[in-house]
Formats: sequence, structure tokens, C-alpha cells
Amino acid sequence: MKFADGLDGMLPYLQIGQAFEAIVDWTTEHMDPFFDGISSLVSSLVDPLVELLTAPPAIVVVLIFAALGWWLRGWKFGIGTAVGLGIVAGMPYWEQTMSTLALVLVASGLSLLMAVPLGILVAENSRVSALARPVLDLMQTLPAFVYLIPAIFYFGVGAVPGVLATVVFSMPPGVRLTELGLRQIDREVIEAGEAFGASPWAILLRTKLPLALPTIMQGVNQVIMLALSMVVIAGMVGAGGLGEVIMTALARVQVGRGFEGGIAVVILAVVLDRLTDSIGARTKSAKAQRALQAS
Repeated sequence: MKFADGLDGMLPYLQIGQAFEAIVDWTTEHMDPFFDGISSLVSSLVDPLVELLTAPPAIVVVLIFAALGWWLRGWKFGIGTAVGLGIVAGMPYWEQTMSTLALVLVASGLSLLMAVPLGILVAENSRVSALARPVLDLMQTLPAFVYLIPAIFYFGVGAVPGVLATVVFSMPPGVRLTELGLRQIDREVIEAGEAFGASPWAILLRTKLPLALPTIMQGVNQVIMLALSMVVIAGMVGAGGLGEVIMTALARVQVGRGFEGGIAVVILAVVLDRLTDSIGARTKSAKAQRALQAS
């Protein structure tokens, strides 16, 4: 038996890394078709979206986002969005920015597709909540770079491992805020639905989820922000986009190139953050209006 250094060598060496490697080797050997299917699915989502965002001229995409910002948040934000994305379009990294946006949208969508149902399950079942809490803590505290190691092992390099590592990294806030939104609902509202004979599914779909939607939208916002930060890191494994621009600048010590890539990331983050925040504010306002009408 091996012993670790320290305390006179009396502590046994726990071969956690070897155990994890054995698990990865076994899954690679026996579940290769499964991973190929996942890779094909992610590629089929990312590639068309990249083509869709890069096909029209940059000015068209800028105007679309500006109009969306104007509609959701007002004319000031619409003009600010046009100016910010116009700056990005003026730099030679527009295609990389749209590629990053595509990766963020796909990763966020897949993450929320799993996070919201899991958050509902955690909120409705105390035992599942007790089991999920330490797992979510581990997922949130594990360094972001660690997620890239198994992703590279299973899927090689490219956009697919970057997206899947981003999905795992960004999912915990979606689960936690979905659970929080459902647990904050007044018990009297649920009891009123039960008194009218509504089924548990009807109460969940027609009462709980609409009331929890503003908090769930906060989770959507956090998922998108984490996905954007992780997608940049995923440039290390060939995911492309602005992450590749920044990593290349870092490797070659190109200060100007790195600054331009960072500015593009910041502008994209601000636009996505304000847009999703505005959607959450609108759902909260609609919720308040329904409550006022009911009273």
C-alpha cells in the first residue's frame, strides 16, 4: 500500500485519480456510440446556428439586436446595443463573435433543458434535494479548466467538447434558482388550487411555474453569463470563437489582439445580460398585473 507524504508517511494514498481514469476508460470503451451520438447532436445544433448568424451582413444582425433591445428595454438601450455591436463589427472578429454567440446559445439551451426539470424535481422532492445539493456544490466549485479534461478525452478537440463542458459548468444556477422560485411560492396559493380539485400537474403548470418564472429567468441570466465565460475558456480546446482569439493573443503576447477580443466578449456579455434581465423584468411585471387583477 502506498502512503502519502507528511505525518511520517502514515496516511494511505487514496488513488482517486486512478479510479476516475478507470471510469473514463470503461465508459470510452463501452459507450462510444453514445458519445458519437451526442457529438453529432451538438454539431447539428451549433453548425447551422453559426451559419445563420454569419450569413447576413453584420449591419443586419446589429440592427436586429438593436431593435430587440429597443423593444425590451427602451430606445437608450437600443442605441447602446447598436453602438456596442457596431464597435465589434468594426473589428476583424465579427465571425468569431457570432460563433461565440452560437456556442453560448446552444450551451445555454441544453443546460436549461436539463436544469429546469431537475430544479422542479429538486423542489418537489426533499430527498432528491438533499442528494443534489452536494453535487451542485461540487459542480460550482470545481475549477472550470477541469471540465475540459474529460470533454477532450471523450470528444477530442473542437466545438463539441467546449459546448458540453460549458453545459455542465453553467447548469447549477439554473437548478438552484428554479428550486428557489418554486419553494418561495406562498403555501396558501397552492392550497387554494388543491381546494378547487386541481391535480398536482395542473398546479405545477398553471400555478407554480408562472409564479416562479421571474426567479427562473434570473437563473436563465446566470446560466448565459457562466456559459459565456466558459466558452471563452473552451477556446483552449479548439472551440473557436473569441476564445480562440484571446488564447492566440495570449500565446503570442499580442496585447492589442487580446484587448480587442476581450472588449468583444464584454460587449456581448452586456447585451445578453440586459436582454435576459429585461425579459425577467417583463415576466415579473406581468405577474404583478395578474395579482392586481385577481385582487
